[in-house]
Amino acid sequence: MELDSGPRFSASAGCTIVTKTFESKCSCVRLAERHARALEFACIRNAMPKSTNYKPKSKRQALESVRTLIPRAQIQRRIAEMAQEIRRDFPTERLHLVGVLKGSIFFLTDLARLVSGDVSLDFISVSSYGSGAHTSGEVKLTRDLDSSIEGKTVIVVEDILDTGMTLQYLLRIFEQRKPRRLRVAVLLDKPERRIARVRADYVGFTIPNEFVVGYGLDYAERYRNLADVGVLTLGAKEKK
Repeated sequence: MELDSGPRFSASAGCTIVTKTFESKCSCVRLAERHARALEFACIRNAMPKSTNYKPKSKRQALESVRTLIPRAQIQRRIAEMAQEIRRDFPTERLHLVGVLKGSIFFLTDLARLVSGDVSLDFISVSSYGSGAHTSGEVKLTRDLDSSIEGKTVIVVEDILDTGMTLQYLLRIFEQRKPRRLRVAVLLDKPERRIARVRADYVGFTIPNEFVVGYGLDYAERYRNLADVGVLTLGAKEKK
């Protein structure tokens, strides 16, 4: 005998309804979480400092631009080769590297690390450029060596050799102090600018007659910190 139980309620159908209700609630929760995260991000973004893109500090600096001439990787490869050349010429001797401040500081540091064997360092400082792009023609000693070079194998380390006036002045001073040997290493050689009859024993790169900055070289004490060597272009007003 069958009993009429009325409308049937399926257990599986009940589970479906519950599941859909649960999923709907989860979707609402996820949507609320996304909105909360978006709001949090917006607050953080608004609190952050504005873009740090370089903006010229003055109209004068806005007229300047630097074009890469020698990239950093090429500089490092050449310095490693120069270090080997120097040590090959003096395989067993202690080398005394004298850096000419301020331009040679990065070159001297990298070169000294790559020259094997016994190495000592000293510094000397001269001035010929002043604060502009043109040499004054007068070389002045502004900082002397800390120790004697008598009887030592001395490598004078310069950033750039152009007119040769600075190097001529330094070599005259050093030769009077009776080193055992005296050699010159320059990162850059600009032969078109040569006035004095001097030459370097070790040259990193021969470059055209352009005003260069970076890797220690400066314009008005700026651009020394650039990792590459670049050509500085000045605006018409600055060239005057």
